[in-house]
Amino acid sequence: MAEHTRSSITIEATPAEVMAVIADFGRYPEWTGEVKEAEILKRRPDGRAEEVRLLLDAGAIKDEHTLAYQYPDEHEIRWSLVKSRMLRTLDGSYRVASVAGGKHSEVTYQLTVDVKIPMLGSIKRKAEKVIIDRALAGLKKRVESVPE
Repeated sequence: MAEHTRSSITIEATPAEVMAVIADFGRYPEWTGEVKEAEILKRRPDGRAEEVRLLLDAGAIKDEHTLAYQYPDEHEIRWSLVKSRMLRTLDGSYRVASVAGGKHSEVTYQLTVDVKIPMLGSIKRKAEKVIIDRALAGLKKRVESVPE
């Protein structure tokens, strides 16, 4: 099994509000920082994104890749790499759990990254941690700033 990195954050919003922001891929460039472009290539019959092309600039990692998305339940979204120039693997998930009587959400982000160039495992884990922490901070700021 591949190693992964995981981190969580508490957001002052309901799980449905958090999931709405996570699933709004077209707006990722507005709040993620690293995603410069996002284009939905394919939609599921229910209208949710199935494949998304992302142009990423995360400092050391600049890449254009396509991700396939799955929705195991209303509180989780998973993705896996379809194609990329730099990456061999980019698997991840957001899991949102209700806390504080449903008024807040605990969001857990899990990520596994493998690049096509040789890189020490400890450096990959550190890069995953930076990506996760930035994404969670951006998500929290975005969700908590959306007017009710």
